[in-house]
Amino acid sequence: MKVCFTLLLFILLAIPEPGYGQQDRASEFVSLLTAAQQAQARNDYATAEGAYKAAVNLRSDMPELWANLGLMQNALGRYSEAIESFHRATQLNPALYVPNLFLGIDYTYINRAREAIPFLVKAERINPRDPQAPLSLGQAYSALKNFAAAKAAFRRAIALDEKNSSAWFAFGVAALDEVEADGWKLSSENANSVWAKALFAESLQEQLRFKEAASQEQAVIALDPHFACAHSRLGFLYIAQQQDTAALSEFTAELQGCALAALGRVRLHIDAGENKEALAELRTLWNRDPGFFRSHASLLTNGLDAERSTTFSAVLNGENGAGAVGSDLYSALSAAVQGSPLPVDPFALSAADKNFGIQGKSYAAEVDARDGRYGQCAADLAGSVGGKSDHDLLLLASCAFMTGDYNLSATSSDLLTSRSPEELAALYWSVKANKELASVAFVRFEQLEPDSEQTHLLVGDMYRQRQRYEQAESEYRMASALAPQDPAPLFGLASAYAHDSNLDQALDTAKRALGMSPTEPDLNLLVGEILVSRREWIPAEDHLKRALGGAKPQMLPHLHALLGQVYEQTGRVQEAISELELGLTSDEDGSLHYQLARLYSSIGNKAAAQEAFRQSKLLEQKRRERAVIAVQDSSDVMQNDIP
Repeated sequence: MKVCFTLLLFILLAIPEPGYGQQDRASEFVSLLTAAQQAQARNDYATAEGAYKAAVNLRSDMPELWANLGLMQNALGRYSEAIESFHRATQLNPALYVPNLFLGIDYTYINRAREAIPFLVKAERINPRDPQAPLSLGQAYSALKNFAAAKAAFRRAIALDEKNSSAWFAFGVAALDEVEADGWKLSSENANSVWAKALFAESLQEQLRFKEAASQEQAVIALDPHFACAHSRLGFLYIAQQQDTAALSEFTAELQGCALAALGRVRLHIDAGENKEALAELRTLWNRDPGFFRSHASLLTNGLDAERSTTFSAVLNGENGAGAVGSDLYSALSAAVQGSPLPVDPFALSAADKNFGIQGKSYAAEVDARDGRYGQCAADLAGSVGGKSDHDLLLLASCAFMTGDYNLSATSSDLLTSRSPEELAALYWSVKANKELASVAFVRFEQLEPDSEQTHLLVGDMYRQRQRYEQAESEYRMASALAPQDPAPLFGLASAYAHDSNLDQALDTAKRALGMSPTEPDLNLLVGEILVSRREWIPAEDHLKRALGGAKPQMLPHLHALLGQVYEQTGRVQEAISELELGLTSDEDGSLHYQLARLYSSIGNKAAAQEAFRQSKLLEQKRRERAVIAVQDSSDVMQNDIP
């Protein structure tokens, strides 16, 4: 733990004038403090600790001495002893900042985050100008999986020091953790809901799997023909597949309340070479809501061919020279055409922080949202979010997201999910907003720490998710070189090897990481999965069971399925059935249902076997349909890559 220590020298001034017979004792006390200061200056914390221990034996009534002793014990990694010393300091003077701060830090470090929070809250109140207190508080909240509170604390740390790379990184991690938690709640417990399908469609679009995304978006519309912006998103998917007629039909079908339809029509004008018409509509869109355009500008130029881009730029420059395009709109459009849209700053002062003097204008907000004035919609609902109705919070979350105020969108959806955990719309907006927040936070972190271990890890994860395994492996190796004792880069590297079917290197790398962190659930799961693929059942079982206690909820079905496979192969039929039943939600191709059907048959449960076979065939058919669409997507991407 990296900590800055400050010797409390003013305690020397607090020594009373020695009376007769006390001079030797006072001299010894001063000598001990001097020795402690000198040892501390040369980072000899053990010697400094010994001197402070002797000093508190002479003056146990001085809280600063106990605080300094605690700091030395903290530096030596003796956290329980440090906690005891800091407690002695706060008992003598509850208003001291350092012992309250470090009580919170050390309780979090020893996995007692709930006990840490009161001390960190108090520390931040004592010294509201030090970012270390909210940063540590955010880490405590993250440990308790209260990601909304963690983000709020990290944001306060960022506000105090915008160059604090640790705060940016921690904020990004907390936002991603919330995306994962809320996304899992949608996909696992409400997989057939329109909200889960909409998120899945957007995820496929981000992966450039346009045909699959279009199919999923059609499913959204089938479930809810009035789902906000579904027709517009489908329209942009058709544009990506060069089906402009179908795209126009979807933009036309979009009901009021989604400015994406207007943006889509602008894109079609550009595709048709109708650039002046495009600029006229863009001026209208910009005047309604600049934030909307900035946050969605990439949709206007994604996949735009070079010839149309050049022609549009020429018309734009001409109109700008004639004074027909405002400077702000011109800058935003120029950046979008160049492929680098102006960044949206969700950490700037948002509508929730401004005093618009307007509260409860729900009807006006709905009208503004319907007309594409999302920034004004958020302003209509400005004021304390805590006093708003669920309806207004949901409206605020959507309007704030559409105008690019992702922090306000996340804040509103976080509050609504805390009130109504089963509100699927709130989970939907939370996932979308927090994903954008995480992206911004990590970009800021990379700018501040361009060659750090965490940066290479982030880039490695990005490459791995996009199945660019060689680049991912290179980034993980660089991260590992920077932090050779950290198992995280090795875990990423092993995962990349495994996805690239390099199982021998994957296993060797994962075992190296396990040597550093033997109980890490994700590492044990990865090793167990590799061993299952190698048919090494007994060692696989050991690692899978180690992973079972701490695995993430979204990984549990897959883990149970692997254990079921191990039990089947080692002759434990009933245990295999129990585990496979727990793992069925991870069955994407019907193989688990087929495996389970065979086991049901072996114990004479014909009815269960027939139903499992039926489900297996259905899933296999769906897999084949997805595979056909995926191959088409892949073929389209390859053709687009050909010059």
